[in-house]
Amino acid sequence: MGFALEGVGLTHANGHVALRQVSLQVAQGECVALIGPSGAGKTTLLSVIGTALVPDTGQLRVLDQPNPARLGSAALRRLRSRIGTVHQAPPLPARQRVVTTVQAGRIGQWPWWKSLASLFYPLDIAGARAALEPLDLSDKLFVRCDQLSGGQLQRAGIARVLYQQPELLLADEPVSALDPALALSTVRLLVQQARSSRCTLVTSLHAVDLALECFDRIVGVRAGELLFDLPAAQVTQQHLQELYASEGQELPRLQTPGADSVHAIQAAVAVPECH
Repeated sequence: MGFALEGVGLTHANGHVALRQVSLQVAQGECVALIGPSGAGKTTLLSVIGTALVPDTGQLRVLDQPNPARLGSAALRRLRSRIGTVHQAPPLPARQRVVTTVQAGRIGQWPWWKSLASLFYPLDIAGARAALEPLDLSDKLFVRCDQLSGGQLQRAGIARVLYQQPELLLADEPVSALDPALALSTVRLLVQQARSSRCTLVTSLHAVDLALECFDRIVGVRAGELLFDLPAAQVTQQHLQELYASEGQELPRLQTPGADSVHAIQAAVAVPECH
């Protein structure tokens, strides 16, 4: 199993209730998109699944490991080495070269001496280049991270996680700094890589059209709750209106008068086939 949450709730220190009785199961190898308005709890949900946050209530199982918070430090590190996370703003060291940043994806899997050595000398240049190639970044292999644009930084963060080869990949708005065409090709790459390696992929996206086009399963999150969990082909315009309208947000490029199915929505935005 990829992961399972049962009745998970979490309240931040400031009193904000981020998750309310969330139950969600995702099988190993599934690709799922989380959509919903800003502040809905998508990032918090990903952080709980990735063991970065501990829920206040409910049960969590990740990669067949129940209650990760109860693990010892060594066991928790081993579990986290099997989980890859793509951040909206990747925490990449500014003065570090891209090749070193990409290789850092396997620090948790390598012996300590190899991890330490990789910080001073790239031990797998060919592997790092292979991870950067499909993201059109191979020419930036020896460039410092502070010389990259915001979009290039996002793609370098993705390359690092692909190099890691995780069993569970969590991506939080991974293409927010990319133009539409590059965003589509990057999301396609994530899905294709996950499917080919039987990696579980959960991605939060503000771009609803990308989610509908590239994922088979869509989970709508609103106010810390799951509003729906459906195959993409069953998500209707009404579902999207309920998900976003109550928050006073519009659906850019998805307002198709009279459309009641995802197929009409996709035709309206004219996004190429991704499956």
